Amino acid sequence: MWQPKTTEKNGEKKNQKDKVPIFTMTSRLSRSPTCGTVTVSTKATTATKVSWKKKAKRILFDYVFFLCLIIAFLYLFISALSIMGSSFQLLGGKDAGRSLSNNELFDNPVAGVVVGVLATVLLQSSSTTTSIMITMTAAEILTVEQAIYMVMGANIGTSVTNTIVALGQLKDRDQFELAFAGATIHDMFNFLTVLVMLPLEAATGYLRTLTAAIVESWHLETDKSQKVDFLKKLTKPLTSRIVQIDKKPIADIAKGELAASEARLLKATCATHEIAANCTEVISPAMLNATNATTVTVASTMVSSTTSSSIVATLGTNLTDMANDTLPTRVVSCTKEVKIPCDYLFHGTSLSESAVGAILLVCSLLVLCIALVFMVKILTRLLQGRVAESVKSFVNAEFPGKAAYFTGYLAILIGAGLTILVQSSSVFTSAITPLVGIGIIDLERMYPLTLGANLGTTVTGVLAGLASSNVIPAMRVAMGHLFFNLSGIVIWYVVPIMRKPPVEAAKFLGRTTSKYRWFALAYVIVAFFLIPLVIFGLSLAGWQVLVGVGVPVLAVIIAVVIIKILQHKRPGVLPEVLRDWKFLPLWMRSLEPVDRVFKLIMARLNRIDWCCCQPDDSNTVSNPDAEQAMEMKSGDGKELGLKRQSTEVDILF
Repeated sequence: MWQPKTTEKNGEKKNQKDKVPIFTMTSRLSRSPTCGTVTVSTKATTATKVSWKKKAKRILFDYVFFLCLIIAFLYLFISALSIMGSSFQLLGGKDAGRSLSNNELFDNPVAGVVVGVLATVLLQSSSTTTSIMITMTAAEILTVEQAIYMVMGANIGTSVTNTIVALGQLKDRDQFELAFAGATIHDMFNFLTVLVMLPLEAATGYLRTLTAAIVESWHLETDKSQKVDFLKKLTKPLTSRIVQIDKKPIADIAKGELAASEARLLKATCATHEIAANCTEVISPAMLNATNATTVTVASTMVSSTTSSSIVATLGTNLTDMANDTLPTRVVSCTKEVKIPCDYLFHGTSLSESAVGAILLVCSLLVLCIALVFMVKILTRLLQGRVAESVKSFVNAEFPGKAAYFTGYLAILIGAGLTILVQSSSVFTSAITPLVGIGIIDLERMYPLTLGANLGTTVTGVLAGLASSNVIPAMRVAMGHLFFNLSGIVIWYVVPIMRKPPVEAAKFLGRTTSKYRWFALAYVIVAFFLIPLVIFGLSLAGWQVLVGVGVPVLAVIIAVVIIKILQHKRPGVLPEVLRDWKFLPLWMRSLEPVDRVFKLIMARLNRIDWCCCQPDDSNTVSNPDAEQAMEMKSGDGKELGLKRQSTEVDILF
């Protein structure tokens, strides 16, 4: 191996790197097609100094160009989220409206929470769900109490979006573990807050009493001018060319208007235009008698208003007994509203709304994954070495000294401000989830940013409440949403030790999905669909059935959590049998049996010849002994890249 020349001076060796050209070693691995021998060719190249112009070009290309690419892919990412929300509204918007219309069911608090979860998952927008609830409360279809329970469920349902986004980093186990933990920390906070606030509200009416005392002291009036639409103004030029949704039928269905079920959610007309026209005006008998007119224009004779005073027929002075079809008329100038049809891709399509929704869902998920993958790759390329360390240290920096306690509260304010700006907590949390995956944002910093997003999304409900016709009950629901999130922050963030449960739960889910990647999809289906549907079914059977099934299940979950904590912290206080879970069957304490089933399924799927055009490998003869000898001859097969590929099936999920 080549080494720099050295000279001895005063008994010491001095490296003369300044006087000797700098060489770099490059190696190339090649394999002979005949005898299977491996040769490594090495060549030395001289490294020249890079001029400042080349450095400037490299910086311009690496940072400015790639930054523009990131902005472009982020725009596609946000637009795809918007279209995905529209597709869910086409697929389940009317069903969500029907579920909201059964207001008698919402007397059960648990049922109200579950309906809020399902409606928000279907509509893919907690802002839309809360706005509908506020409108229904203002119309006195829902009570404030019922709406508050449903708002709790909407808080849970909105966190499914960034959990789905985390699936885009499924390929890299390490990134996927961090991204999934960063996404589910939103879920954990909402689940734990509902777990505390639901029984508290049912027992004491805490939110109802607090919001009544605050809102009724404000003496509010309706203000329909309040509207923040920053994000839609940015994405509308693209999304409005693909699909446009009319949300009014969903709100009407929720209000119980049966005719709205037949209305289409795809917009037909997008604007109105006033044009000048000539209108026929009937002159009433009272007007003629008041002026004691004796000559007017007969109804069957259409003349302009400038000549309406001309004598066409003599009718006499008493016209009160004339029939409507013989009353005199005149033509006057007027304006008419003309509806302008929409111009987007699916306007006037013969496809059903469900088919359009399915097409948009598949396409939006595809664009979402492509944009996410490219953003992650570009960020990974840019944020390397010193740059990555600098950005990471800046984003996760703490205030010095005792002021470090307030760093998280600044992150909460930043999260709230950015969410107010984009008017969507799902968009904000989904945009920063990939940054958690590549290690730029720590999970401990993601947590307060998520709490801020929860606060920021309540502004939409406040604006909807101010624009309602019955502003007092509407604002009580909006403020209930705000104080629900504030109470959750007080419980799970103000005291530092209370921050651990949601963070540790998210880390546990991240580790589990890293080991069993199919668990991520199973978690989304079970947590946001199966469990809410089961609870909803039990609620329909009556509160006695719900309590009889739910209380034992909840008691078992709490007992398992307590035993798990004691096993790690103080195993000595537990009986010997409870110091681990080995006394249980394997399927009750591990996902290994389920994982083996998934591996078996994937192995059989991999054996299927999906394409008839694949080359026939039947004539290829493998020689394991020759391959093993080649690996031994070439040294460490792992280092040289010659290690045979493992036959272990890589799980798709």
